[in-house]
Amino acid sequence: MSEHTGSDIRGPRDIGRILLRCADRPGLVAAVSTFLAEIGANIISLDQHSTEPTGGTFMQRTIFHLPGLPAARDQLERDFADRVAGPFGMDFRLTEAAKPKRVAIMASTEDHCLLDLLWRNRRGELDMSVVMVIANHPDLADAVRPFGVPFLHVPARKDIRDEAEGRQLDLLRGNVDLVVLARYMQILTPNFIGQVGCPLINIHHSFLPAFIGASPYRRAKERGVKLVGATAHYVTEDLDEGPIIEQDVVRVDHRHSVDDLVRLGADVERAVLSRAVLWHCEDRVIRFGNQTICL
Repeated sequence: MSEHTGSDIRGPRDIGRILLRCADRPGLVAAVSTFLAEIGANIISLDQHSTEPTGGTFMQRTIFHLPGLPAARDQLERDFADRVAGPFGMDFRLTEAAKPKRVAIMASTEDHCLLDLLWRNRRGELDMSVVMVIANHPDLADAVRPFGVPFLHVPARKDIRDEAEGRQLDLLRGNVDLVVLARYMQILTPNFIGQVGCPLINIHHSFLPAFIGASPYRRAKERGVKLVGATAHYVTEDLDEGPIIEQDVVRVDHRHSVDDLVRLGADVERAVLSRAVLWHCEDRVIRFGNQTICL
């Protein structure tokens, strides 16, 4: 997935994206292409993957241009469902490139992932609209203020988890397309995950499960690790076991102190998280079981 380093086509109001998944069979690419040609759309790019030569799962991402797409979108979605997705048993999603995802970021006290996302978004590197930051501590309010994003302090800890998640759900449900956990140091309950109504992306150091719990970098130093890494994944009810979107590592050795490991770990965490968020917001990621395919 690391080849996706450039920005996608976005901004023009008549650019659409179709992501689809179905059982593989002959004629799938032709069916999508024929449908788009018949409605007067021009295909800009088309990426596809099948999990097996025969009998696998087929996935495809198509970017197209259609004059007047915003007005035609709802009817186009219905027509695609009737004429293509239904007959071929496709799960699909149709989006407009000109409509950025509404994103909420949840954080605690560590700022590196949160501020990196806000900075990249302000520079136009991430095609999203950050509608709020929710934190269970007030520490980062001053750092977020210059970005013009609402900072909402919702205290959360184990003994008030139900109350906190209720307040968070009131803020998030129906208002966002994605929640990013930017080093949010609270466990989310299955009830929260089931009710929030949108995907969640989490970031953590790649020492899991070897170095779980407190002070993972100190424990890693004591074991003489040679790699520091990070993993971004979708959140599921199984803690830290959701489909992986992106990973990366940096080499370390005996000369690096614990502080060095923490610094290098923060660098790779924010890079991995920003790529995962970018690919999701550009509709590149298709979930397949407990895996992801990035097209």
